[in-house]
Amino acid sequence: MQAPQTTTFTSYQKIVIALLALTQFTVVLDFMVMSPLGDSLMKSMKISPTQFGFVVSSYAFSAGISGLLTAGFADKFDRKKLLLFFYTGFIIGTLFCGLAPTYETIVAARIITGLFGGVIGSISMAIITDLFSLQQRGRVMGFVQMGFGTSQVLGIPISLYLANGWGWQAPFIMIVGLSIILAVVILKILQPITAHLAIQSERNALSHLWHTIAKRDYRIGFMATSLLAIGGYMMMPFGSVYAVNNLKVSQQQLPIIFMVAGISTLITMPMIGRLSDRISKFNLFTIASVWMVIMVLIYTRLPVIPLWAIIIFNVSMMAGIMSRMVPATTMTSAIPDPQDRGAFMSVNASLQQIAGGLASFIAGLIVVQPTNFSPLEHYDTLGIVTSSITLLCIGMMYRVKLLLDTAK
Repeated sequence: MQAPQTTTFTSYQKIVIALLALTQFTVVLDFMVMSPLGDSLMKSMKISPTQFGFVVSSYAFSAGISGLLTAGFADKFDRKKLLLFFYTGFIIGTLFCGLAPTYETIVAARIITGLFGGVIGSISMAIITDLFSLQQRGRVMGFVQMGFGTSQVLGIPISLYLANGWGWQAPFIMIVGLSIILAVVILKILQPITAHLAIQSERNALSHLWHTIAKRDYRIGFMATSLLAIGGYMMMPFGSVYAVNNLKVSQQQLPIIFMVAGISTLITMPMIGRLSDRISKFNLFTIASVWMVIMVLIYTRLPVIPLWAIIIFNVSMMAGIMSRMVPATTMTSAIPDPQDRGAFMSVNASLQQIAGGLASFIAGLIVVQPTNFSPLEHYDTLGIVTSSITLLCIGMMYRVKLLLDTAK
């Protein structure tokens, strides 16, 4: 199937959007749940911020490596089969996370999960670019990115309640159950996606990967995505640790914070998606980035304040962070040629994961916590680093804009 040149969605396209959004929900929840579980996991296993940073980054690094290894093959197969293969591996890895008894085993389980889960986003992006026109993609990205908001509204609060009752492993078992059901639905409903196979070159997988990396225009997109990921991921792993130990938020109040932030994301993302189809995507990205910088610098310096005030600042910061994603991903999705989309998206997702892993690892080196119950130190420094990288990302996205303007 190919993307129809229209701004309206067919019934089948709506089903595809729902399936991709639900897939995104499970994969994002698997990754994002580590942050709210961070405080209880660190205290349960008696690990340091640096060790926890490695737990988070191990998933991202393995996901990035996996994406690079599979990039050369990404355009050689039916995208439906590719999605189901990696989603099955993701389910198995998540199950291992739920059964992990020690620090070493949770690291190993996160590596396995990342090897499969990290590729799913790039496959979904390739499916979107195959089935939806550029005029539709902003709205599609907005709905698919709602997986992030939904994970906060439903997934993370439910996960925290499960963790409080049955231990931090319980949320992973819940994700496994949901993912198995979704995998069966994808198998039954999603049609084969093979139109890209008709325009394949004779290059082998390694040559195809090298061809993709060697293109200067593609490398500009890769760099922009990497900076976007570093700026977005750096603060997230220690969000709950900062809230509990610095802002004195209780474990029972954490679900409220994530739920409200998630609801705001569900409202914001479709609006941003529609806006990105109507106004300059770069201007929208720039406004969101500047707002994010302002809120990050404020949030990382907050004293102990009432819960309602923490929620307002958190929602405002997350609005900036997430509002950058839709225009940025829509712009970069327009860079590759049709025959390179799968490989481009795989490399792009890989670099995004590696950059996110690097961000988590560096964050673990910057922040300090003398004991598992002490306030987190140098979180404000983390905010300055995040803000600086976000401003650099505006410059790289401007170069992407120039590429797209030239190609018109």
